[in-house]
Amino acid sequence: MASIEVKSFANDGELNEPNNARVETLNVGGQRIMKLTLKPGWKWSNDIKPNVGTDSCQAQHLGVVVKGTVCASHDDGTELTYTEGDAYSIAPGHDGWVVGDEEAVVFEFHGAWGE
Repeated sequence: MASIEVKSFANDGELNEPNNARVETLNVGGQRIMKLTLKPGWKWSNDIKPNVGTDSCQAQHLGVVVKGTVCASHDDGTELTYTEGDAYSIAPGHDGWVVGDEEAVVFEFHGAWGE
């Protein structure tokens, strides 16, 4: 028998609010999905690094931007900016930040953001 599972970030998710960000997480269909709302001025190396103790983010990320613009700079010097409508994959070993004065909202399907 086929099954359908629907969950709401507002009603079924878990909330974490690290500095300059809101992270809503839920599990649906056996998969973890995160909705990240990043405030203007958010930067991984300023807002998350002090809590995790690594020089750069060591998580793999796979997601899509639904609002705003984010830039990621990899330890190898590669730097890319991604914006509303863009899907992205980021390998471990990077920094990231919000570009401009608009908050960024992204959905991630893989990664241990902020952990």
